[in-house]
Amino acid sequence: MKARLLLKRKLVLSESAFAEIVIWQLEALLEGSAHDYKYRLAYVVNGVCILRYDNEVGKGNHLHINEKEINYDFVSSEQLLKDFFAQIKRMENSP
Repeated sequence: MKARLLLKRKLVLSESAFAEIVIWQLEALLEGSAHDYKYRLAYVVNGVCILRYDNEVGKGNHLHINEKEINYDFVSSEQLLKDFFAQIKRMENSP
């Protein structure tokens, strides 16, 4: 399946944390998703990925918080980014 890279960024958030964002637009729907995006957004702290939003073939849209996997309702790529950074903020502010 052909894909067009829309966004690929690594953002340093602190000395111990960074976010990596990769979003592609596909020529067709990804199996398990009702949209034509393939994405991977990760939040890594001290070398460990503690948050990841992605959509795997057949699994659809979901996120991982530490070891827990949760379904994610994808609305748009813009909302995906907002949700990702809002979740990072919640995680940074929790004890």
